[in-house]
Amino acid sequence: MQYKDYYKVMWLPRNATQVEIKRAYRKLARKHHPDVSKEPDAEAKFKELGEAYEVLKDPQKRAAYDRLGSHWKAGEDFSPPPNWDEGFEFSSASADSETGAFSHFFEQLFGRSGLRSADRRQRGIHARGLDSRAKIYIDLEDSIQGATRNFSLSMPETDAQGFVQVRHRALNIKIPKGIKAGQHIRLTGQGERSPDDGKTGNLLLEVAFNAHPMYRVSETDIYLNLPVTPWEAKLGARIKVPTPNGSVELKIPPHSQQDSHLRLKGLGLPAKPPGDFYVMLKIVLPPANTEQAKAAYQKMQQEFDFNPRLSLGV
Repeated sequence: MQYKDYYKVMWLPRNATQVEIKRAYRKLARKHHPDVSKEPDAEAKFKELGEAYEVLKDPQKRAAYDRLGSHWKAGEDFSPPPNWDEGFEFSSASADSETGAFSHFFEQLFGRSGLRSADRRQRGIHARGLDSRAKIYIDLEDSIQGATRNFSLSMPETDAQGFVQVRHRALNIKIPKGIKAGQHIRLTGQGERSPDDGKTGNLLLEVAFNAHPMYRVSETDIYLNLPVTPWEAKLGARIKVPTPNGSVELKIPPHSQQDSHLRLKGLGLPAKPPGDFYVMLKIVLPPANTEQAKAAYQKMQQEFDFNPRLSLGV
């Protein structure tokens, strides 16, 4: 997808105050409104302006956007850097927007926009403060065993001069056993305050896993690449395999192939139902770094009538 420079869209410097952002939007909105402007691309410009304002007027979204850095140029191919929103907290619902749907770039960063403020008021949903959301990264072992961890979250706020400042807070969070990536931990009353002294919103923490040196996780299943020798794969063997819950003995069937999947049922994440543990065989050849090893390979060459390229007709 293409990167969008929201500051360029609104003709603003990156250190603009919230007052300057609001003033610039009013000026440009009058200029590009489809009912006023005679330019053929007025509607597209008006939508782009509305999207830029949706981000820059919101201290949380703006601070999250600023974290991406200033080295990107509008129109460049872009994908969010890994963990770009880790520990960062911003509102899960959007504010008023007159421009309709937002771009793919916006939705990849902030998700699909929720109810507009006017829609919420019409439905009587105005007493409780907005929910906030943040992403936290945990180790695989935290989900396997359950854990309590400390996290630091950042909440952007606007000061009296209209500049965005970041307030940090520390939370002691219980990680439920068996939680998987993409699920949320709800902290009741830890979101935004109500504008009319109603209930405070909730804080929704989206869980993601830190990269693991041995395992990868897909939903509730855990995968391990297991190195095996050619004779273990072809003759069969019983070998010890590490899992997050300790080592287990695995039977490798004779005539196993590269990337064969062997399943250990119920040894994945302890969810309901529990996931499985998959072992993917990776056949590793011994090095030919001694004269004795080279002689062994030469003997194999003489004794095996084997052409792996036979199916290619060569």
